[in-house]
Amino acid sequence: KLGLPLALMFVAAATFLAAIAGVFIGRIFAVPDRASETELHALLHNDVKLDAAQDAKIDALEERHAARKVALEHDMRAANAQLADAIKAEQGYGPKVTAAIEHSHHVMGQLQKETLEHLFAMRAVLTPEQAKMFDASVTRALTAKPQ
Repeated sequence: KLGLPLALMFVAAATFLAAIAGVFIGRIFAVPDRASETELHALLHNDVKLDAAQDAKIDALEERHAARKVALEHDMRAANAQLADAIKAEQGYGPKVTAAIEHSHHVMGQLQKETLEHLFAMRAVLTPEQAKMFDASVTRALTAKPQ
């Protein structure tokens, strides 16, 4: 049987590790791969020859998406804080931790959904030939091995 001070140290260490794991997992799923974004941005603005109307439409779409993405990333940070609070309060995998994880997954899913909607909205602005290049770039971004 562990003594009370040793047991408290174990619980504190486990809580700390769980909180760090939650933040790490949140960053993996919530923070998009900047290389993929950069590749798509470069493709659209450098490689694909957009006309002025296409360029204006895509700029407007990117501006709207950027604002929404900032809001969702804020929500993800708040969800991670809720998870940390739940872990601290329960010091185990209880109903508050479960609810915080579910909320975190919901926010991550919303970010992914809105990112895909944004990609499809940009794709709709392109000609069929431009869309083929865009599709190939999206496929590369989604199937690239982590570095």
